[in-house]
Amino acid sequence: MIGLPLPRITNSCTARSKFLNIRFAAVVFSARTYSSRRSYSTIPLVNMKTQQNIFNEPQQVDAALTSSAIFLVLSITKSANSVNAVRSVLTDIADLTKNVSIRDLNAQLACTVGIGSNVWDELTNLTRPRELHRFKEVKGDRHTAPSTPGDLLFHIRSNRRDMCFEFERQLLNSLGTSVQVVDETIGFRYFDLRDLLGFVDGTANPVGPDIDKSVLAVDESEVLLRGSYVVVQKYVHDLSAWQNLTVEQQEQIIGRTKLDNIELDDATEGQRSHKTLGTITDADGVEHEILRDNMPFGSPGHSEFGTYFIGYTRNLWVIEQMLERMFIGDPPGMHDRILDYSTPLTGNVFFVPPADVLMNFD
Repeated sequence: MIGLPLPRITNSCTARSKFLNIRFAAVVFSARTYSSRRSYSTIPLVNMKTQQNIFNEPQQVDAALTSSAIFLVLSITKSANSVNAVRSVLTDIADLTKNVSIRDLNAQLACTVGIGSNVWDELTNLTRPRELHRFKEVKGDRHTAPSTPGDLLFHIRSNRRDMCFEFERQLLNSLGTSVQVVDETIGFRYFDLRDLLGFVDGTANPVGPDIDKSVLAVDESEVLLRGSYVVVQKYVHDLSAWQNLTVEQQEQIIGRTKLDNIELDDATEGQRSHKTLGTITDADGVEHEILRDNMPFGSPGHSEFGTYFIGYTRNLWVIEQMLERMFIGDPPGMHDRILDYSTPLTGNVFFVPPADVLMNFD
């Protein structure tokens, strides 16, 4: 295990001086005992107005790719003490993670917590993230991305299915009747990072220092700097129809070769591929990346085959524009042809607050 220094707290953070307690040390212990997809750095963000350093510790949105995951979406019940009970559990997430992960540190257990728009104000008592709102339904001529309920997201990851199970069991036991399960999806890694359509998934993810630039918020209130937006959607596939296509037809839809994952040339006009429609460039020609940790899920015995999309981003508008291009089309009317074989069942937006902020809600 590599020892990592605890962040310094500057004068700008004196209101949060209690963060340097044993529970913060537990977060570092449980969340940094394995390799992530970026090199951890203690270089802070800088508040451009005060020139003071900001040392918010982000949640582990960039945790290493694992072989198993649970995507758990919950709603908070209306009972009198539900919000307080949930808040108390969230502040202890680091301890819960440590309690389970200590059994096998090599299993790379991690849990990322996202909070939805409807409960943000009452649950956190913090300034709202500037882009946080409910998932906006995207309706095209033929396909629709629905908006569905959900107040909390727990993205649980590990290389051991039993550790994901145990973490979820203890989590739901702690939350008790304060929550209801909206959706629980169990994901698995499929061969060499492929989805159930047979293509490598996540090739366009940023790597190294580009991860921070893509997922950690910088245009938020000081307490929320280094947080992230996260969007989740649960897609089910019509594998029979997909398998009736030739490999060449599938490759034209995806924009990559199936066997060796080579990127195909972008179409200059007319119908665009899934790869091209998912590439977002702003007015200045700057490409904006997101960090995906999609996973297949399903049950052959129940003819269920799907992909759980999860995308972390610095700016929510990036994923929203991506979905508009997919469902409405670019140009309009030419939707992403993958949607002819993949149907979204859910749609949620959450904000992932920094780790030290999360455990000091109370």
